[in-house]
Amino acid sequence: MAAPSGGVNCEEFAEFQELLKVMRTIDDRIVHELNTTVPTASFAGKIDASQTCKQLYESLMSAHASRDKVIKNCIAQTSAVVKHLREEREKNLDDLTLLKQLRKEQTKLKWMQSELNVEEVVNDRSWKVFNERCRIHFKPPKTE
Repeated sequence: MAAPSGGVNCEEFAEFQELLKVMRTIDDRIVHELNTTVPTASFAGKIDASQTCKQLYESLMSAHASRDKVIKNCIAQTSAVVKHLREEREKNLDDLTLLKQLRKEQTKLKWMQSELNVEEVVNDRSWKVFNERCRIHFKPPKTE
């Protein structure tokens, strides 16, 4: 699933997480998808498993790329906000509201960066399951 056309709200971490949750649906359902679409050996003649695996491969690649883009975009946006707040803080060391806002943004940035690790685990799990079921039906193109 691609990101919504209206853009991504990186301001609210809860919304950011909810969007990622929705975008990870394909990964959450991959085992079910493979069980219902890729035949076992006894049913191999009834379904074109290579075409099914190819479509699933393309869907996974697209989903992973769009999530990676969303996460990295939000990290870049939040990093820019943190940088700006740091500069403002250096000019006005007595402003406690500014300090509080800076700490909040730094925390949000750390959470967003941790989503990259979550993404890696989710992607690895999906590819492992995909390869277990589709390796004999479909060979993904080599990536450099």
